[in-house]
Amino acid sequence: MDALTSPLLRARAAPPPESSVTDNEVAALVALARSRGAQTLAIGSGRTPPARDAARTVAAAWEHAGGDIALEITWPETAASWLRQATRFAAAQADLWIMLGPPLGWAQMTRRLLWSTPWDPARAVLAAAVSDTRALDLVGRHNLPGISGVTRDGHPWHLDADDQIVPRTKT
Repeated sequence: MDALTSPLLRARAAPPPESSVTDNEVAALVALARSRGAQTLAIGSGRTPPARDAARTVAAAWEHAGGDIALEITWPETAASWLRQATRFAAAQADLWIMLGPPLGWAQMTRRLLWSTPWDPARAVLAAAVSDTRALDLVGRHNLPGISGVTRDGHPWHLDADDQIVPRTKT
């Protein structure tokens, strides 16, 4: 795959259908964040109703577990650059960034984060909507060292040094 030469995608793949988060997925996001020592999260999502609902559900679960939310932000599926959202998201005083779908907007936002901010994918945890290879490949897995996420069934995963998705033992 080509190196990241622009934050904007050249071609758009049809994203998988979006749905809200599952209970197992939310529990796994909270458990994974806790296992990584996080106390404060920044949560970002697209602006679709399922994405906003998912972000609110994750935030409520995190706060119920005793954690803090530094920032909740949304981004559009299409924009001129995503720079304003990326700058705010990267600047959040958070231990981890939780990112939700839809995939196309997430990919564009992530490319902008990589292009224009000190954002570190190793400090990001992805919800299932953006955890499949199609979504990750929109950004380029080689651009996402150390990123991790969870599946709809609540199974955690991470990208290894060969850019392969590796399942983790549930935390």
